[in-house]
Amino acid sequence: MTSSANPVPLWQPSPERIAQAQVTRFQAWAAERYGAPADGGYEALHRWSVAELDTFWKAVTDWFDVRFSTPYARVLGERSMPGAEWFPGSTVNYAEHALRAAEDPARADTPAILHVDESHDPQPVTWAELRRQVGSLAAELRGLGVRPGDRVSGYLPNIPQAVVALLATAAVGAVWTSCAPDFGARSVLDRFQQVEPVVLFTVDGYRYGGKEHDRRDTVAELRSELPTLRAVVHIPLLGTAAPEGTLEWSALTSADVAPVFEAVPFDHPLWVLYSSGTTGLPKAIVQSQGGILVEHLKQLGLHCDLGPDDRFFWYTSTGWMMWNFLVSGLLTGTTIVLYDGSPGYPDTGAQWRIAERTGATLYGTSAAYVMACRKADVHPARDFDLSRVKCVATTGSPLPPDGFRWLHEEFADTPGGLWTASVSGGTDVCSCFAGAVPTLPVHIGELQAPCLGTDLQSWDLQGKPLVDEVGELVVTNPMPSMPIHFWNDPDGARYHDSYFDTYPGVWRHGDWITLTARGSVIIHGRSDSTLNRQGVRMGSADIYEAVERLPEIRESLVIGVEQPDGGYWMPLFVHLAPGAALDDALRDRIKRTIREQLSPRHVPDEVIEVPGVPHTLTGKRIEVPVKRLLQGTPLDKAVNAGSVDDLDLLRFYENIARKRS
Repeated sequence: MTSSANPVPLWQPSPERIAQAQVTRFQAWAAERYGAPADGGYEALHRWSVAELDTFWKAVTDWFDVRFSTPYARVLGERSMPGAEWFPGSTVNYAEHALRAAEDPARADTPAILHVDESHDPQPVTWAELRRQVGSLAAELRGLGVRPGDRVSGYLPNIPQAVVALLATAAVGAVWTSCAPDFGARSVLDRFQQVEPVVLFTVDGYRYGGKEHDRRDTVAELRSELPTLRAVVHIPLLGTAAPEGTLEWSALTSADVAPVFEAVPFDHPLWVLYSSGTTGLPKAIVQSQGGILVEHLKQLGLHCDLGPDDRFFWYTSTGWMMWNFLVSGLLTGTTIVLYDGSPGYPDTGAQWRIAERTGATLYGTSAAYVMACRKADVHPARDFDLSRVKCVATTGSPLPPDGFRWLHEEFADTPGGLWTASVSGGTDVCSCFAGAVPTLPVHIGELQAPCLGTDLQSWDLQGKPLVDEVGELVVTNPMPSMPIHFWNDPDGARYHDSYFDTYPGVWRHGDWITLTARGSVIIHGRSDSTLNRQGVRMGSADIYEAVERLPEIRESLVIGVEQPDGGYWMPLFVHLAPGAALDDALRDRIKRTIREQLSPRHVPDEVIEVPGVPHTLTGKRIEVPVKRLLQGTPLDKAVNAGSVDDLDLLRFYENIARKRS
């Protein structure tokens, strides 16, 4: 796909919207003080932000009034990747910035958090109450002997207590890490055992899809398998009594104590996130207090255009980086919306109802949810009052062109239309490489632009930059939120091999992208599971988008398998909708659809019915392990069993490989 494919924008911001956007005001201010270009719009600002990296990030910290307890000597010390040193010598605290809005007496009694469960009845937590609870819990953590650098873990759903626990941990200078309670004990232990937490926050269970799910047995197993724990804190979400030897949440958060914020070095660990870990143990990715603080201020304040009058809702769980990103909405003084429950309960339109009930101004979801609503004949703007929604953002996988069109048409009568922001980044940086820009047009199937301070390029195998051609997503300059290291990776070998083994000193993310001549970005899918027929590379996302338009197809998975004899086998696995049958007529229609909408080269060698498509615990289709199975790798070597949603499904693919051999 080239930049000429969609010459007419789907959406264009009004002159008023452009003038009011925070990124517009930032550019004018940075032009006066820091030599940023006053003209040329976002494109000129982005060029400056990567050419003058030090000056740009200094401007960001000044614009957002970052409080350095100890000042920095310079913005970038060592600038090589990996190992870039940001704001050396300075000290900061993330939690102090997240609670700054509580210092304003006019805002103290307004909501910092709106918590929603499956009743869809929003419950507020005010800024003053959030600050009080964090102060109380931080004091209790210190009383338990928690010191800077200690790890504190949460086995929690998306509830206010999880936010309080994260912020109290950060206030102390300890390191937060969390898993959602739908993760089984083995998956949680694969993560937490690596980092050896001293405190564990747990619930007794959670509610999902109208049912209660008791997790007390899992919690007991975690307690017995985490020998470093000094304390376990019980949150009675289902109303059960605290198990013997645990502390009560209410007792730890009842004091009226102002939080004390530990001033920690800029590169001090803030939290540990985990890669989906489809092979081996999940990578334990460590990001810094200062790096996340400045990256998220930029991303949320300038790109998402969030401020004190906004309400920020993203459907997520504590096991996904988008939860951490959502919590950072507090940095911009924004009210964050926490939804704990099924995305489709009691019906497919549930998330839109939550956006309505909470007055969300930025609503974030997955591309899969958008496409499910389109298939289910949901009409969000017709059936719900979404007049406050300024932006619908999607991530998790590329939003197909049909998803762009559907959102645009559904909100066609909204004044100014709907700003649709498809964004792409990764757990690895807990941010976006490309996506939302409030001052740029939206073109179908395209992310608006690379993000500020992100030197995003598309490279060929020789490291030559490409325009309007598919290449590897690379970042050629450091970003503050890049990992400071992986846990238990003392020589940095695993970190280096994950991103820097292809192009020395340059971050290779593992996605195929096209950078168009007009500056937009198209994501084609993972480069490590890329389809490559006769030397022509293709992204799997393009095929999913075409096939899953067909009403008979619930979900699909396409794999390209290099054969020992030099041949290439490209099967398409389809999970059918109820009542559908994979007969010759449907097979022909699938192949014809792909041939007509993509190319003959995209047509699979076989179409095979499967009982389901396997996913990681964060909902991503598993392509690479299935490819390994089809190449004859044993199941226990092809995938980490604790990282997938249904191991039996993978046995089905293993059997296919066995029958073919």
